[in-house]
Amino acid sequence: MRTRRSILFLVLTVLLVSALPGAAEGSSRPARKKGALGITEFPVPTPSSRPYQIVTGPDGNLWFTESDAGKIGKITPSGEITEYKLAKGSVPYGITVGPDGNIWFTERLGNAIAKMNTAGQLLAEYFLPTLNAQPWGITTGPDGNLWFTEENADVIGMITVGGLMSEFPTNNCCFPTFITTGKDGRLWFTEELQGQIGAMSTDGSVEYFTPPTAQLLYGITTGPDGNVWFTGLTGINKLGKIEPNGQITEVLGPAVFTGIAGVTTGPDGNFWFTLNDIGRVAGITPSGGRLGSFPAGSYPIGITAGPDGNVWFTESQSNAIGRVNLGS
Repeated sequence: MRTRRSILFLVLTVLLVSALPGAAEGSSRPARKKGALGITEFPVPTPSSRPYQIVTGPDGNLWFTESDAGKIGKITPSGEITEYKLAKGSVPYGITVGPDGNIWFTERLGNAIAKMNTAGQLLAEYFLPTLNAQPWGITTGPDGNLWFTEENADVIGMITVGGLMSEFPTNNCCFPTFITTGKDGRLWFTEELQGQIGAMSTDGSVEYFTPPTAQLLYGITTGPDGNVWFTGLTGINKLGKIEPNGQITEVLGPAVFTGIAGVTTGPDGNFWFTLNDIGRVAGITPSGGRLGSFPAGSYPIGITAGPDGNVWFTESQSNAIGRVNLGS
């Protein structure tokens, strides 16, 4: 059942911005290549933009948030970058592809959920009913709606593609951060400070699971094995997976495992993740076999499987988009 804090309404703020410029066609600096595996970096044109999360779009390009620049970026598989400016102070964070084929993202300080088409037009912003909720992660749910975390409000939100929004309290506190749709039809999310994994049904009921040692839980993704995989910003040589029944296994990872942030299933069927404290990208097989870790730029965060058979990630402090050249 929806709780008394669940709110169903239509926010009428639709901003048609066909005149909004997409700044900077292409990168102003050449791509950089490093490491034996072949990690290529593409500098973002806007200085100090702090690229954060990244997703493969329905148009065959990759889309990413630039939290400090207030822009949404697009990069082609060949490395050409286009940027689309948002309202001042929006601070875009999480990003995903909606069931309507648009790019949906959270505006952390703008306190809104927004959608943009693949032509770079901002179609709408839907402002949250809870003030200063600070929406963070976002995913397409099993019901054809968008689901997102509200970190500062300890709430999981839902919005339809038409803008109808509901909120469901977690009843657990402590900063829900990233969210993914599990193969069991529930929304799985990390709670950064509580050190727990939440699983919410589409009716708002929620169940919690506590890993044995992982702390400051952060990234989360659904694996091809039917389990949910998660990372912790602290922890000792562990990457976690949780089965739909709640059983948790902490999987041995690379020898150096500091500042684990984003995680994704790569095009090769393995798990790839960012180590933001040491500026590397690492991979393991689903059984825990090491693929090694590889030098990246400063503070890599978001990571996703690309449309070209490679793994793509953001470099928050290096101000670049990185590519692990698996398909090369």
